[in-house]
Amino acid sequence: MVVEPTSVASGFSRSGARIPVAGSRSAPRARNGTHTAQSSPVVVRVAGLAVTLLYGALVVWLYAAQPQTVAQVTGGLTSSVGAYRVDPQATEDALAFFRRDAFPESRAAFERADPAHQDARTQFYVAYSYYRQGWGRVYNDDTLFRKGLEAVDLAISLAPGHRLVVDDAMLGMQTADELRAELERGVTREASDFNPFKVFRPRK
Repeated sequence: MVVEPTSVASGFSRSGARIPVAGSRSAPRARNGTHTAQSSPVVVRVAGLAVTLLYGALVVWLYAAQPQTVAQVTGGLTSSVGAYRVDPQATEDALAFFRRDAFPESRAAFERADPAHQDARTQFYVAYSYYRQGWGRVYNDDTLFRKGLEAVDLAISLAPGHRLVVDDAMLGMQTADELRAELERGVTREASDFNPFKVFRPRK
């Protein structure tokens, strides 16, 4: 029997047959046939890209929303994924104060109910509280009316389609558009302000 000489370095016989060589071992392969070492950098790059996109989205949201408190930041983020909820007990307390014309107390309770200022209905009532507190038969409180305008503008921006209707029979104005128009008139100087019959107009 003739034994064919082999090349130790290559592990092949002269006839081309593969002969195992001690100490040689192929690179580990994953089940799908690709090298594990080659797939790791791809995963890292994809993860890095995802983190970069999320960070960019957060920066854009912060710039656009300009939250003033930590509660507004966290509330805005949870609202974006549909997880934000107002405090029902604080809302009940706020409405009870509102209906007794205790407007500063009402706004304090609404703040507890909606600390992130993400609920359109709550911000509508906040705006309405500024209207009722600032309303006067002879003149209105411009400072309170302007705060009411800020609150109702926020409520409109939060409402789906920017249309907000609040079903409350105790309110003289049940839409955000009506409330905004009334507040706008209150801070605008016009000839009707000098009408003596103005003192008979009702508070809504």
